[in-house]
Amino acid sequence: MKRAVVLLSGGLDSATTLALAHSDGFETHALSIDYGQRHRRELEFASRVVQALGAATHKIVALDLRAIGGSALTGSFAVPKGRPIESMSEGIPITYVPARNTVLLGLALGHAEVLEAFHIFIGANHLDYSGYPDCRPEFLAQFERLANLATKAGVEGRGSFRIQAPLLQRTKAEIIREGIRLGVDYALTLSCYDPDDQGRACGRCDSCQLRLKGFAEAGMTDPAAYQPREP
Repeated sequence: MKRAVVLLSGGLDSATTLALAHSDGFETHALSIDYGQRHRRELEFASRVVQALGAATHKIVALDLRAIGGSALTGSFAVPKGRPIESMSEGIPITYVPARNTVLLGLALGHAEVLEAFHIFIGANHLDYSGYPDCRPEFLAQFERLANLATKAGVEGRGSFRIQAPLLQRTKAEIIREGIRLGVDYALTLSCYDPDDQGRACGRCDSCQLRLKGFAEAGMTDPAAYQPREP
């Protein structure tokens, strides 16, 4: 059976990506990263997703990007809330974490080389997203090239690493419909950048708004728990 490492945050996109990897016949090895994110409750949801969907292994690696900072997700900046959706792809917001996907893919690459898994899945999306530069297809193509230049397995010709981003050109509504078809329980996922102590989503950050928009366009109600709206 083909092996794959799947980056799993615990959010909607990564849960759907894990389900897609399963449906494609891969033996999946989920990898979650505790990088000091303010929404680290997502790691609990990642474990729930693995329990529901299954994976050969689930590894959580700790790496504190708060030492670098520069983001509302790893520093003291406030998470933007209530931004118009049409403005989210204009410019790069303060929720961008410097080099995050480069670091996360690097860890996934190391894990994949040890496992001799030549497919790395990431839930990056380039349509309904917040303008992050490390979610673009150009970046993923270049990282795949790097993966085969920088590894012993790649240099010795034991295999060719592939970066799989099956959601890259799909809308959130399309992703949700596909996930429902594959049996993903979205009540087990957390996409929010600023959840409360109970793990309830804020409903107003960019990630929550894009998620809610996707469910609305798919003609469905988001089953996730949300904080009560202020009057």
